[in-house]
Amino acid sequence: MALLHRAELRPTKLELVARWLPGRPWYQGPAAGDIVRVAAYRFDDPAGEVGIETTLVSAGDGPVHQVPLTYRGAPLEGGDDWLVGTTEHSVLGRRWVYDACGDPVYAAALASAIFAGKGQAEEFLEVDGRLVRREPTMTVTGSGAQDAGVPAVGAPRRVLADDHTRVVTDSVELAVVRRLDGGDGLAGATPTGATLTGTWSGQPTPLPLAYAWPR
Repeated sequence: MALLHRAELRPTKLELVARWLPGRPWYQGPAAGDIVRVAAYRFDDPAGEVGIETTLVSAGDGPVHQVPLTYRGAPLEGGDDWLVGTTEHSVLGRRWVYDACGDPVYAAALASAIFAGKGQAEEFLEVDGRLVRREPTMTVTGSGAQDAGVPAVGAPRRVLADDHTRVVTDSVELAVVRRLDGGDGLAGATPTGATLTGTWSGQPTPLPLAYAWPR
């Protein structure tokens, strides 16, 4: 379960992404311009410390891009290369925002969603002391069985950023599709690993979002 706050962020998440995204090697779109949020989904951090949100965005006439982010209350040790920026949260204070592909908490959550079919976290807002479920803007599904075992996922050993981003750990290799243009996002043969797929408004046919293989 993801508990969300009615809060103001300065700068906003979209403002942070708009500054950061054009510098990515996998980005296709105008060098400057408005970034539009298309949809989003979240995963749970079992420890309840790290926010994990993946946002789909577009810019101009460019394709939809997948941007996984993690939100932390303190800097991620060794995570400077993955820092998107910081924001002031009116409830939680300063938050460090990272490209989630460099964050071990995201790697573990993504592997769990794919291998164990756990999918996304339900989102709730606290309103007048009650928890109110927020309707998701997209639906994601992992291809694994819900009772399947999930390999212990350690810290990323290598992260290879391209049209897809490969996250290599000691036990698992993950591939995050960055441009959701209807292709699989991976060079070469179609992947045979377990898959995370997603649908959203305007995209009723499931598209691959990420893949995972045990190592």
